[in-house]
Amino acid sequence: MSLWSRIANVLRGDGLSREIDEELESHIEEAVRQGRDPAEARRAFGPALRQREESRDIRLIAWLDSLRADTVFGWRQIKKSKVTSAAAVLSLALAVGACTSAFRLVDALLLRPLPVAEPERLHVVAFEGAGADGKNMTYDSSSYPMFRQMRTAVREQAELIAISYADRIDLTYGRDQEMEKAYWQYVSGWMFGSFGLRPALGRLLTENDDLKPGAHPYAVLSYDYWTHRFGRDPKAIGRTFRMGNDLYQIVGVSEKRFTGTETGTVTDIFVPMTMKNPRTLASSNNFWLRTLVQLKPGVAAEPVHERLRATFRAIQEERAKGFPAMPKPRLDAFFKEKLLLEPAAAGRSNMQREYRRSLAALGVLVALVLLIACANVANLMTARAAARAREMALRVSIGAGRWRLVQLVLIESAWLAFLATALGALFAWRAAPFIVGMINSPDNPARLALPADWRVLGFGLALACGVTFLFGLTPALRASAVKPASALRGGEDPHGIFGLTRRRLMHALIAVQVAFCFVVLFAAGLFVATFDRLRNQPTGFSAERILNLEAVTQSPQPPAFWDQVAEHLRAVPGVEKVALAGWPLMSGESAVGFISINGAPPSEVFSDFLRVSPGWTDAMRIPLIDGRDFRAGDTYAAGLGSGVAIVNEAFAKQYFSGENPIGKSFAKIEDNAGGRVRFQVVGFVRNARSRDDMPLPIRPMAYVPFHAIDTKGASQPMGRGTFVVRTSKGTGQEAYPTILRREVARARPGFRVSNIRTQTEINQAHTVRERLLAMLAMFFAAVALLLAGVGLYGVLDYSVLQRRHEIGIRMAVGAPAGGIARLVTVDVFRMVLAGALAGLAIGMATVRYIAALLYEVKATDLGVLAIPSLAVLAAALLAALPAVIHAVRIDPVTMLRAD
Repeated sequence: MSLWSRIANVLRGDGLSREIDEELESHIEEAVRQGRDPAEARRAFGPALRQREESRDIRLIAWLDSLRADTVFGWRQIKKSKVTSAAAVLSLALAVGACTSAFRLVDALLLRPLPVAEPERLHVVAFEGAGADGKNMTYDSSSYPMFRQMRTAVREQAELIAISYADRIDLTYGRDQEMEKAYWQYVSGWMFGSFGLRPALGRLLTENDDLKPGAHPYAVLSYDYWTHRFGRDPKAIGRTFRMGNDLYQIVGVSEKRFTGTETGTVTDIFVPMTMKNPRTLASSNNFWLRTLVQLKPGVAAEPVHERLRATFRAIQEERAKGFPAMPKPRLDAFFKEKLLLEPAAAGRSNMQREYRRSLAALGVLVALVLLIACANVANLMTARAAARAREMALRVSIGAGRWRLVQLVLIESAWLAFLATALGALFAWRAAPFIVGMINSPDNPARLALPADWRVLGFGLALACGVTFLFGLTPALRASAVKPASALRGGEDPHGIFGLTRRRLMHALIAVQVAFCFVVLFAAGLFVATFDRLRNQPTGFSAERILNLEAVTQSPQPPAFWDQVAEHLRAVPGVEKVALAGWPLMSGESAVGFISINGAPPSEVFSDFLRVSPGWTDAMRIPLIDGRDFRAGDTYAAGLGSGVAIVNEAFAKQYFSGENPIGKSFAKIEDNAGGRVRFQVVGFVRNARSRDDMPLPIRPMAYVPFHAIDTKGASQPMGRGTFVVRTSKGTGQEAYPTILRREVARARPGFRVSNIRTQTEINQAHTVRERLLAMLAMFFAAVALLLAGVGLYGVLDYSVLQRRHEIGIRMAVGAPAGGIARLVTVDVFRMVLAGALAGLAIGMATVRYIAALLYEVKATDLGVLAIPSLAVLAAALLAALPAVIHAVRIDPVTMLRAD
């Protein structure tokens, strides 16, 4: 009989048995027809049951048939105790769903390979060196001349591909008033060919499109952008759009699967690298692109790495010649920078760097929640196995082997696990996109591919199998170790499994649940406390009712025109104050420089600079300590000259020993040759946070006039700036963005608002990660607490049921209710205490590790960590209450009669 026939017979069940019986009966009838006595014929064939079993073993695969029978029996057991099974499935489903959601996020952001040819050969050039704060940091940006030198150095071993950071730019397919946003990247012309990509429409960029600066204004759209912007209209090919002063022609659409190399961002438009501003292309100190390295077949990474490191050292030595004024400590750190070659099969993005450790922390939390759920269900299965001890004893008595009993219980566990996985998958299907929607601000949302493909399915199946063994193996081994004589008498094996009786095993699992629950609650407390501290951290200015109108012009405009637009906005009803700034505070943009006092060598500390107009400090409500605000005639000498400045407290502390800086002077190192611009301090203000590094101290800050002049005294036109508008109190705040956008365009032709953001939105965007961690950690903490409480209740209730006769006798002889409550709970609460002490130690160590890992600080404020202790205590008391009530209400007369 063929293998497939034997497998098919397994599924026939009773039908196969009837067929065998009919065949045996036909043989007996044939013997009778041949003249044999029916009784003698039956005796000759032997026992019918043995014949049937032997025939079944020949016609099917025995172990597979036993698996099928146990699967059917397991399902019947699930249906037999619906409430208990439902509680187990829901407990596991929450934990499994959380694990699957976490995996989908980790897979989409960190693991899923780019849809390109042989992504495992992709690497990225990164650099490690000292940051502005002196701490080691890793960055992956390069200049274009550096990229070209490195490409030449390794041309025989690898292909280098330059890709700029994805930038959200303004473009128009018509008039200036019809501007729209799109994500845009400059890429090497040979990128598409190197990645093995084909066009969905038209053609892709080639190396010939990337030879001469400004010569090939062509653009390739992503399939996603072509779909939502043009509705997949083939006529999009040949259309033109304008970005800045350049007109681009659309020549093709990339294939659907490719959305760029910056994971978390879907690039809309790709243009040749040489279409970048020529000055930027020529600058060796403008780091604005990533360098991807595609190893050639058969080439190892290490030789390429060594060649790139040698090239980088030569580049650094050449660059250092242009920094004669750089302080020696900075120069030493400059030469200590190391070139790294890191794998980039999953792409490369800032989002990966920012969320890698956060996702690892969340992964640990969901794993702990899963372990709590497994311990919970393991206790449930152990209690169920106790109720079925006599059944197991009977099975052993009639010849069932130990492995068959293990299989029986494991299959029942597998039913629970797979049902929980199915429900958990539904939870994860909705939860993962919800979390992605929370990662970034509405102005810059994250976009991650979250398909339910074989990777997610494989993880789900592996998780289901792992969960089955986690919570099912111990009850299965206990069931298989049953002693028939003891079980049939109603006793319990004194040795149990691993030296533990059933009761001690359940109590040990309670201790494990409590310990893990403490760790989860401690981590949640850290995340919540961190978010609360960052959210309430003083910024030094008032963000209430501040609108930042980031404006651009078709061509640079004189300062007087910017002032005209600002004056026009002041006349808009509901506008309280208007000022100008280079960019909004905490927007991520910054300008830094070294400071020299009284001709001394430049300081090693970076200071921030921001150009602002008169009235800006008043609009932002930054308190003025001494001196004055800028006046209309104050200017910033952009060439080598002098000017006035307003400085903050950190600046005065760093450069003037904390003294009042009014009337004092300082010099900013303006260029690589050591040229200086001298400033006289005319204003002294409180510290205000200008950068987006929330956990770090506020850096020295110098505010300089918004309007700049050159060395000849001529005003310098500007192509971009920010109108800072404070609106009046009252209703209708949501209407201001539309009104102000329209008024800017009306005030002066050529001015256009590219983006409007409230200062509150900008501030909140810097706590997105902490808000996400706090919310998810609180959810996991609540789930862990609920599971631990349910598990504790189950053990106490089982304890009462097992000892109800003993409790009845004690109450009959006069035992008080308090004594009964103590009897029921004392052993369990000892394990709760043991688990709490273990969880306390592990939790504090975990909190300190996470604080150092994510925030690079020491967790010194541990007062909030008292909350987990109180929460676990409250959960334990609530879980114990029903069991205690059940125990003290036992009727001793009824119990004794039952005996």
